[in-house]
Amino acid sequence: MSLNLLMPEFIVDRNYERCIGCQVCVRQCANLVHYYDEEENRVFTDESNCVNCHRCACLCPTKAITIRRNPLEFKENANWTPRAIREIYKQAETGGILLTGMGNDRPYPVYWDHMLINASQVTNPSIDPLREPMELKTFLGGKPDVLRIKEGKLDEELPPQLELEIPVMFSAMSFGSISYNACEALARAASGTGIMWNTGEGGFHKNLRKYGSNTIVQVASGRFGVDPDYLEAGAAIEIKIGQGAKPGIGGHLPGEKVSSDISETRMIPAGSDAISPAPHHDIYSIEDLRQLIYSLKEATDYKKPVSVKIAAVHNVAAMCSGIARAGADIIAIDGYRGGTGAAPLRIRDNVGIPVEFALAAVDTRLREEGIRNRVSLVCAGGHKEQRRHYKSGGAGSGCRLYCPVCTDCHGMPYVPEVLHGQVQLGDCDAGPLVDKEAQPGNCFEKTYESS
Repeated sequence: MSLNLLMPEFIVDRNYERCIGCQVCVRQCANLVHYYDEEENRVFTDESNCVNCHRCACLCPTKAITIRRNPLEFKENANWTPRAIREIYKQAETGGILLTGMGNDRPYPVYWDHMLINASQVTNPSIDPLREPMELKTFLGGKPDVLRIKEGKLDEELPPQLELEIPVMFSAMSFGSISYNACEALARAASGTGIMWNTGEGGFHKNLRKYGSNTIVQVASGRFGVDPDYLEAGAAIEIKIGQGAKPGIGGHLPGEKVSSDISETRMIPAGSDAISPAPHHDIYSIEDLRQLIYSLKEATDYKKPVSVKIAAVHNVAAMCSGIARAGADIIAIDGYRGGTGAAPLRIRDNVGIPVEFALAAVDTRLREEGIRNRVSLVCAGGHKEQRRHYKSGGAGSGCRLYCPVCTDCHGMPYVPEVLHGQVQLGDCDAGPLVDKEAQPGNCFEKTYESS
């Protein structure tokens, strides 16, 4: 047996005087940190699997669990940081590429936090909300150069618009990278709040199609699950060219995650790897993209807006100019803090630019060319707080994408009446491997049923 040089990053302390052996921690931990020994009649821990999500500590009825960082340190060396050493150990043990989930967690500057909002202190607020309604309703899609108004009403037909009660949407997360229950939670939350969720490239599960009016269906390079019914089922269509967490990189869903349900939804054989190539093999120019955009519009009788998602890179302004002229209704720009189910660690942490710069460059370029009204801009990557949403909107974004999973890939926020308790994801393993953790109301259940 080879020597493991990686010590646990966290220490799980269990107060056995408080522990009543209920095994809630065993049932709720998706990373298999806790296990029950029948001979000893005690619960033990494997600290090497702990990611410090606090799920076990929060759900423990007697609060017998405490998690703390391992105080063991490496010898100080400016050239060899503890993080670098641990990553080398991990790669040496596996012999493979280091993969990671979620967005960039390096301490790079967040430029939203260095901007201030200019207040309009002489503007009269709404006195009578019935006669002067104030709302955040947003319409995404192309607009004409001039709006014609007749008798107080719009006197022309607009291109297809995506209507949002508030200018926020859930980011794309595919079925397979996350579980069916997590997908249903997003769909139900979007439907209840009047916003949109995105299927990602994993297809649209048949049981979720009742939420189609609040769903964006994605057409990615793998084209998983894409057929005429799929396109008709959503409120809008998104062509994914790239994403902020891995610009220029394709996707890969391991075969062990491809269950029969995922196989049917993605239209691939069960147990086979689902690989999305880096480029779309029918898009090698703006003209090719234009052809795909109008093919999708033709397939849906020009009733649905078509969005194009790209990663924030150095020439993003020129790219968006071409995309707008190619006929897209919406452009989604994803910065380097954007999330993902799996990406090479080196790509995630070292490729891409801040979405703050990209948004400013694109908005300026489109205004200079006189085509800003043709598209709505959607901004993604790093909107973790309300203030960043406000500032992004002020900088030219019509809507912000929000990933409801924390940047360390440890858990999912509580969604009232949708997910009762946090959903433990591990390394973005909210898929079929830990599907039971997303079952509503299962915090203290001792038996589970697969969905």
